[in-house]
Amino acid sequence: MAATRTETPALAAAQTGWLLAIGFVALAPLAPHLPGWLAGATLAALVWRGWLAWRQRPLPSRWRLTLLVLAGSAGVGYQFGSLFGQNPGVALLVLFLALKQLETRTVRDGLAIVLLAYFLALAQFFYSQTIPAALATAAVAITATATLLSLTDARPAPAAQLRRAAVILGQALPFMLLLFVLFPRVQGPLWGLPKDAGSGLTGLSDSMAPGAISHLSRSDAIAFRVRFDDAMPERAQLYWRGPVLSEFDGRTWRPRRELPRATLPYAEPASGGIGYEVTLEAHGKPWLFALELPGATPELAFATLDFQLLAKAPVLARQRYLARSYPLLRAGADESPALRQQALALPAGSNPRIRRLAASWRADARSDGDVLRQAQAFFLRQGLIYTLNPPLLGEHSADEFLFDTRQGFCEHFASAFAVAMRAAGVPARVVTGYQGGEVNPVDGWLTVRQYDAHAWTEVWLAGRGWVRVDPTAISAPTRIDLDLAAAVPAGDPLPLLMRAEFSWLRDLRFRWDAVTNTWNQWVLGYTPERQRQLLQRLGMPAPDWRAMTALLAALCGIALLLLTAWILRRQRRADPLARQWEKLSRRLARRGLGRQAAEGPFDYAERVARALPAVAAEMRGLAALYARLRYAPPAADRAKTLDQLRRRVACFRP
Repeated sequence: MAATRTETPALAAAQTGWLLAIGFVALAPLAPHLPGWLAGATLAALVWRGWLAWRQRPLPSRWRLTLLVLAGSAGVGYQFGSLFGQNPGVALLVLFLALKQLETRTVRDGLAIVLLAYFLALAQFFYSQTIPAALATAAVAITATATLLSLTDARPAPAAQLRRAAVILGQALPFMLLLFVLFPRVQGPLWGLPKDAGSGLTGLSDSMAPGAISHLSRSDAIAFRVRFDDAMPERAQLYWRGPVLSEFDGRTWRPRRELPRATLPYAEPASGGIGYEVTLEAHGKPWLFALELPGATPELAFATLDFQLLAKAPVLARQRYLARSYPLLRAGADESPALRQQALALPAGSNPRIRRLAASWRADARSDGDVLRQAQAFFLRQGLIYTLNPPLLGEHSADEFLFDTRQGFCEHFASAFAVAMRAAGVPARVVTGYQGGEVNPVDGWLTVRQYDAHAWTEVWLAGRGWVRVDPTAISAPTRIDLDLAAAVPAGDPLPLLMRAEFSWLRDLRFRWDAVTNTWNQWVLGYTPERQRQLLQRLGMPAPDWRAMTALLAALCGIALLLLTAWILRRQRRADPLARQWEKLSRRLARRGLGRQAAEGPFDYAERVARALPAVAAEMRGLAALYARLRYAPPAADRAKTLDQLRRRVACFRP
């Protein structure tokens, strides 16, 4: 005889509602990362399914759904150029989640939607690993679990289903924490694919032209955070060295083409210095940032002849490194003649006016130091204006800035000064990075944002080496002593939270940044090194995978026992019906008639009736009452019936 296929039950109205709810909840946090047409199409599909359920209309035919799937898949392929990869993969999952709703008729179909929702909850971490993203993921997980519970029992109210789901997931928290702390960490980003890892990152470029840095001044995105070992240096010393630009084509500065060294080309002083820890945000480039001048190369980093620190690979994930810097250190006094000659190169015929001016400086000078002093005095006399909206410059950008517009941002000042020094025969180059930062009064960390991006000049002087000269500090000293907002003219557009009228928002941001920094340091920044340090503090001097596995297994076993004991105790305390039946069993146990573990109520009642015929009728009545309360569908008079059972058990005398 052929076996018949078992059909799963059809969906009830409440179950359909839960499936639609998880569809909306899973789609909401991903919508900003989807193409507009796809977000609109999936939303329309969910609304359509809700309308069909409300009007009790039949679902679309299979051939219509097939056309929708093919059209949606073709749109995703056209949008991303492929059906494979992070972004098209997430887009397809969202599409399938929405279209699956239009063919869902049974509980089995609903299970597929719940599983897709769990996958999409994890997919949020491809785009963001912040606290709001984690909270959104938790909301999806709770709703998906409540939907899963509704597929087995649709009777409880929505609030009860969500409460049950939260309790179930809460019971897994101890194991999650143990796995997080003890499971061997994976170095590098866990979420994201290499092909997509560098997308959407903001930071300094590897070249500098007029306007290249000023566009960052409108961004308050965090570049990095710093925690000093001791007191923070004066703001005028907070020059965070980044890319060093030595090649100039008349408009754009670029770094010199060279292989990095393993160490910095100077010796670190034996004592002193400023120690600090940097937490660098991903910016997609290889450079690291350090106070001038760093004394040693951080672990897993290189250094160049230009005193620049480079990571071994582009920074595609948040990195933490220790450094020590020496603001008074002078380096490069023995710079090679070839490199000094490269630092004098200028395109033929460029910036003729500044060339003539520089020639007059040289004619009146006895040394390069005299030329430098004349250049500084000239920049001070010119009355240059520091602004976020500088006029456009033409072919001879340094000439036009110094003699015509006299308005610019830090890259204009640094570029013009370097050109002038080279024209006067003094080796010069441009250094880009960040200047200053803002101390968060909540946690004490220094936060450096994109609007702190800055450019300055270095000149080479005999006997002194490379010397920092910041022409912005000459014309707009408030930019260095205070901040960007104090330096620009009134009316220049500033980042929202730098404006005076939003000081209350800055206070809120300080608190939020402190919470975010803690999240970054101890959750996202829980690296193998930090795990090793924590385990060593907990008494494991040399943790390896064997010891960590044994400890993990032992602690998980203990947690499981504690959780089981808590559940059993809570169940006994929370179930008044079970308490009454156990009370009855304890009374009968005095006569040797205690209930056996696997004995049902009616079997137990019959055994007691045979042993004690005088209470047989009462015992059978109690068993029937208990079975009705335990196994029958909930009735309106349940509380009254339970109270009746309680009174009869209290009066029962075996």
